[in-house]
Amino acid sequence: MPVITVRDLRKTFQTKRKQPGLIGSLKAVVKPELLTVQAVKGISFELEPGELLAFIGPNGAGKSTTIKMLTGILYPSGGQASVLGLTPWKDRRRLAYRIGSVFGQKPQLWYHLPTADTFHLFARIYELDEVAFKERLGFLVEAFDIGDLLNTPVRKLSLGQRMKCEIAASLLHRPQVIFLDEPTIGLDVVAKQQVRDTIKLLHEHEGTTIFLTSHDAGDIESLCKRAIIINYGQVIYDDRVSALKRRYLTRKVVSVRFAERIENGFALEGVEVLKVGDYGVKLQFDARTTPVESVLQRLLDAHSVADITVNDPPMEEIIRSIYEAPPEDVERGE
Repeated sequence: MPVITVRDLRKTFQTKRKQPGLIGSLKAVVKPELLTVQAVKGISFELEPGELLAFIGPNGAGKSTTIKMLTGILYPSGGQASVLGLTPWKDRRRLAYRIGSVFGQKPQLWYHLPTADTFHLFARIYELDEVAFKERLGFLVEAFDIGDLLNTPVRKLSLGQRMKCEIAASLLHRPQVIFLDEPTIGLDVVAKQQVRDTIKLLHEHEGTTIFLTSHDAGDIESLCKRAIIINYGQVIYDDRVSALKRRYLTRKVVSVRFAERIENGFALEGVEVLKVGDYGVKLQFDARTTPVESVLQRLLDAHSVADITVNDPPMEEIIRSIYEAPPEDVERGE
């Protein structure tokens, strides 16, 4: 049975826009124009127990609005949603005891207090038994390697340290589903990897269902098997991350180092030359029209090759191209 079910979920906002060019007292007389914004336009999907989902899209696509509806913060304008058998906006209090949430830009730890104080406060909020709380805290401290941070005021923690503590705080009550909204935003490379390792450990050890949003392609590649892409308030892709790569990775980049100096330039039919050096070249081509085997064989036949590598473009480039395409041009992965 799915832990999250979404059917034709919609959210419409009304915003005011003042007419341009008005000055002085005219601003108070002329009523602002009311605009209707469709943030979420009838999305549908399901999430099975233990899944680790990447829910991604550009800014303004409807990601945060969807999460707020699924956690009960916002009422939808239409459609249905169920999280752990509960309707989030009707059963928000009951649902809060069964889910966790971390918003990268909205801390829940008390800024001037040591981390341990917030943990104890959460234990009271979630009505945790003292023995169970200590056992759970001990596991999280070891899993997240935050023992040295418990008595440090949150304001003195680095961003990476704080994010690990934020995630730990959201897991004290053993939630069945956790929503992670940009958990690695603003982190350096080392801190990002620490947070990813922590999420992996949590998923492997407890089988927690994880609903992750991120603009970092590294988060998606290293953590998630399934991705839902939302844009223009609509789901435009829902399939495995591996299928995303196969479907959209049509361009290949080849770096070659030759055993001899290149004379009189370099050219190869059906291949674009990106860079030429004394002993090496960097090429790119469309694998749909020019087979990889053909390019490699022609390189080996024409020159003495010392080293050769074939790479795919980075995941960031693939996701960007999907974001930039009109919704009707993106094939659904269903």
